[in-house]
Amino acid sequence: MSSTETTVHVVLPAALADLFPGAPRRFDMEAASVRDLVDGLERRWPGMGGFIRDSRPAIRKHMAIFVDGERATLKTPLSPRSDVFIITAISGG
Repeated sequence: MSSTETTVHVVLPAALADLFPGAPRRFDMEAASVRDLVDGLERRWPGMGGFIRDSRPAIRKHMAIFVDGERATLKTPLSPRSDVFIITAISGG
């Protein structure tokens, strides 16, 4: 973990939280960047990180992460009390 980590508010999609027993939909966690946050999710609930990012690593096409209303990448830094929404992308016509 980085020494510059900060507490952010995280919201998971129900479809993802339901796959990991004990994973709440909303919680606070320490992370300095989106990458740190995904790493933290993987430590708490092994396998969750693989649903969010691929092996490049990058956020999977069918997932999206928004930080304070802006679409994020794994490199996006987090600020204290940022709202981080991890959502399942919706496509179709």
